Amino acid sequence: MPTFFIIIFSVYLLGNAYIFYKGWQVIKTFPTAGKIAAVTAFWFMALAVFGVFLLRDLNLPYQLMHWIHLLGTGWLVFTLYMVMLLLLLDILHLFKLRIKHSFLYATALISMVLAYGYYQYKHPETNVINIVINKPAKSYQQLKVVAISDIHLGYGTDKEQLKDYVDLINEQRPDLILIGGDLIDNSLHPVLDQRMEEELNLLHAPLGVYMIPGNHEYISGMEASRDFIAKTSIVLLQDSVVTLPNGIQLIGRDDANNRKRESLDSLAAQVDPSLPVIMLNHQPFELDKAVDAGIDLQFSGHTHRGQVWPMTLVVDRMFELSHGYKRKGNTHFYVSSGLSLWGPPFRIGTQSEMVVFNITFSQADKG
Repeated sequence: MPTFFIIIFSVYLLGNAYIFYKGWQVIKTFPTAGKIAAVTAFWFMALAVFGVFLLRDLNLPYQLMHWIHLLGTGWLVFTLYMVMLLLLLDILHLFKLRIKHSFLYATALISMVLAYGYYQYKHPETNVINIVINKPAKSYQQLKVVAISDIHLGYGTDKEQLKDYVDLINEQRPDLILIGGDLIDNSLHPVLDQRMEEELNLLHAPLGVYMIPGNHEYISGMEASRDFIAKTSIVLLQDSVVTLPNGIQLIGRDDANNRKRESLDSLAAQVDPSLPVIMLNHQPFELDKAVDAGIDLQFSGHTHRGQVWPMTLVVDRMFELSHGYKRKGNTHFYVSSGLSLWGPPFRIGTQSEMVVFNITFSQADKG
């Protein structure tokens, strides 16, 4: 894994060196003070991403870390798109197609794309999925479930943003709220400092609020994450099964980061297959195993559907279902692209979302 990150960050630095080389043709026309300011600003933003990782556990002032996070992670996407566009312009130049002031035009175009991506991130969609489960649920013929994933509370998603999310969820008046992992981002310091449990405790659903760990709960420290969640009204399901008052059974799988997590077969053996079974599984691998285990609905997250194009193409190849709804046999699957996101505050070619399941039980038990 260290080798992987070394390669990624080496490519990233090479990309920034390429952008700087192309931009120098503009910067060199500046007066001396302007050159110094432009070069300093460029490399500060290019190197800020290292501060995101190196400083995250130092408990520095929130606003400082918030802006380092936004600049550092946002510059990742800026670098990706600028390199792609500048390479395209260089190729055109080989064919004697030269555009004057191309670097400035490229910068302006990428800035507009990023502004669009920021808007998409800040305005999540509500996707309504109507499904039928041919099993009984006591006193319920229909159930409204709000399912969210990948909120990533921390230096990117702050308490103010969380308040908007809580209001959005509660406006749906759900019977049940499910959180498919990655509630926390990379560090608990900003979560605890802002007392984000206060907002989470405002979530309301008659049948409760349940969540599972994602890989980022492990990055933040699973024990510390568990302690934080215990301050809220959220019930953490970690390789555990719970039966709701209406007879619906929830299976919460631990994240795959726990290599000793229970098998799906052992968890499925703890439920009554004649009653509805909903499973939360953060990473949407091995869908056929859920079908074989008799799961009625599986909700997952993790993928973000790549978050920005062209990473969408990579993620689509990695997962059988990288985003959206699919039915296999009698099992319904939904993979969320996430209510918030990790890192760069942009959605380009993807959409932040909250999922609302309207579930009809075709054999409702009147008892």
